[in-house]
Amino acid sequence: MSAARYELLQTNLRTGEVVARLPATGISYTETLNQAGAATFGIPLNAPQADPSKLVAGGSGLVVVRDSEPVWGGILWSLAADLAAGTLSLGASGYHSHYKGRHFVDGFDGEEWDIADLLRAWLYRLNAVNTDLSALTPTGRTRTRRWSKDELKNVADAITEMSDNIGGFNFRYESFWADRGKVVGNRFKISDRSGSATMHYLTHRVDCDIRSVTYDSTPLATAAYAVGADNGAGEKLVGIATNSELAQRIPTKQMVATYSDVKETENLLLKAQATVNAGRAPVAIPTLNLYPGARPQDYLPGDVCTVTADSGYVSLNSEFILTERKTDVDTTGRETIGLALANRELFSNAIPS
Repeated sequence: MSAARYELLQTNLRTGEVVARLPATGISYTETLNQAGAATFGIPLNAPQADPSKLVAGGSGLVVVRDSEPVWGGILWSLAADLAAGTLSLGASGYHSHYKGRHFVDGFDGEEWDIADLLRAWLYRLNAVNTDLSALTPTGRTRTRRWSKDELKNVADAITEMSDNIGGFNFRYESFWADRGKVVGNRFKISDRSGSATMHYLTHRVDCDIRSVTYDSTPLATAAYAVGADNGAGEKLVGIATNSELAQRIPTKQMVATYSDVKETENLLLKAQATVNAGRAPVAIPTLNLYPGARPQDYLPGDVCTVTADSGYVSLNSEFILTERKTDVDTTGRETIGLALANRELFSNAIPS
């Protein structure tokens, strides 16, 4: 099987237009569920494309193309020049990192809006990287969100906080050809919080190598307290939820989280209940490498994967949500695809921000 053909493109962040094809000496990119993800690349320090007047941190886009199709896109945020080695390292994050630097400077007030309408309003008003919103369709689930202009709420945080709640959603940014070979677009997509059904069946030492499995009891909660904004009388709003069944099996374990900009008790109750739901059992987190021949774009964050392994303490035959996909391409073109997953129940029940 021949190696996949990779290209690294520099784009105009505002339009997506291809500015240059960069001579990459190494490619590593990660797509992370409900986060920006990250990437690192190397190019020769003396390459003509290494032009400081055009390749600018915070002002240039970077897109990874595999076999003529875009598979990752984001924003160049840092450069590190190694004069001794003659290399220039590029550090990038996905498009969600743009919205970390966008705030509701005029405030926002939306009562009982459909989730998709809230997302469309936020991204449309503050979109300077040409994010495509055509995939946003009504969800039938409404939310109320209010921030005064002096709160300067961060847009990326607003999206993340609304996603990881009961009745929330998963989100990612999809890179695509808006004009093949000339313009790369980025499309905001949401999917069901409990995962996207797939036919991914991964068995240890058959089609993947499971490198490790961690079991984390940190989320366990017999009771959860979500503390919100001041109610105007000098007291904080609080949402409380409990898990009496778990309290009979383990010592009392309470979790407290503060959401200083949440002004509705209903939202706080949802967040407290989400904490309790997600804390019913320890979290199992397997990490694995796919065997050669797999395509990274076939494994998307948010996909449901059935993972099977039988190795001593590790006995798995369960459904997991793919939370992160990392692809490394070395100087010979050899491709390594790693996946990180978390048990599906964690997402079915929702995790509060």
